[in-house]
Amino acid sequence: MKKIAIIGAGISGLFVANLFKENLNYQVTIYEKNTSIDLDQGYGIQLSTNSIKLLNKIGFNTLENKDRFNPDKIDFYTIKPEKKICDLNISHFNSVDCKYTTLKRSKLVEFLKDRLNNNIIEYDHSIEKIEKNDDQIYLTFNENNKVICDYLIISDGVFSKGKSLISNKEIKSSYNNSIAIRGNILRNKLQNLNENNISLFMGHNFHYVIYPVNKDKENYNFIGILKYQLSAKELENFSLFKEETFIQGIKDKLQNKISTTILDDIKCFPVFVSKGYLKPGKNIFLLGDAFFAFPPSFAQGASQSIEGASELFDNITNNKNFFYENRVAKIKMINNRSKLNQFAFHVSNPVVVFFRNISLKILTKNKKFLENYLGKIYKN
Repeated sequence: MKKIAIIGAGISGLFVANLFKENLNYQVTIYEKNTSIDLDQGYGIQLSTNSIKLLNKIGFNTLENKDRFNPDKIDFYTIKPEKKICDLNISHFNSVDCKYTTLKRSKLVEFLKDRLNNNIIEYDHSIEKIEKNDDQIYLTFNENNKVICDYLIISDGVFSKGKSLISNKEIKSSYNNSIAIRGNILRNKLQNLNENNISLFMGHNFHYVIYPVNKDKENYNFIGILKYQLSAKELENFSLFKEETFIQGIKDKLQNKISTTILDDIKCFPVFVSKGYLKPGKNIFLLGDAFFAFPPSFAQGASQSIEGASELFDNITNNKNFFYENRVAKIKMINNRSKLNQFAFHVSNPVVVFFRNISLKILTKNKKFLENYLGKIYKN
């Protein structure tokens, strides 16, 4: 029996553990640095059909309907003036069993965690050292706790410590000159929105998205991306983003761009992206944001964590050697689209905005374009 160690109990780590636990040829253990998995966070995520198809293989279709939502379209608006431009029918890529889905991230994490036996996750394990000898990998955790495994999967996020350890140098992600602003909104605070759709608002150096996260549509997820310069000193001060004065400064910047009722209770996070790709040694793999983090303007973070985990499972169990090449090709495609989306969402020159809006009206109804731009991502 081969032993698999997974560093990090995020979406990718939990999902790949679910896949391996059904295979008796492998013994899987997740090592999580925190003392528990946080299930209190109520922010939303979007899952396109490529990930729903894979999640259904482990029973996601049994999740209660009340805990998820299937939007029909994406409605595009300008922020000033607030005016609808067009809509994009994302249900076009749905099938009977696989539909574009929004839900709370915590609900997905809870689903993935609950399918695993309690002894699969080892909490309070912070990775300190990774060594390799022949075909075995030696791990050292806090307090000199040592583990030997045959395969190592590193899925500890955008600030991956495991990634730095295997490269023998600290690998830092790059600040994307933007801040993510998150919040939850009650339905009674929203006006003039189609409740069955995702609403995307575009403006000068800022865009935001609003969508329901469950069937009753009482709670909506808010995520905004604001272009924002930070000094190196500010980036090192993570407590800065929790300070009331900093958050109020963000609110002041947005006061003419969005309703103050939406900004009542928000949290801010700097957006970091990967600079490049790291190919680890034999039997060591990276997943999720540890593999590559791209700008959050294509809503593919969670879906690619799931898709990458499925590809890795297939590569290991079938003795293939194409994981890295296939992943890089897909991630490059999504990264380029994410950058293009953010640029298009943030333009401010009136002439450019005019032609962007005309282009959106045409392209969102062009089946050939949609199959190329979205279909290549949403379909496995």
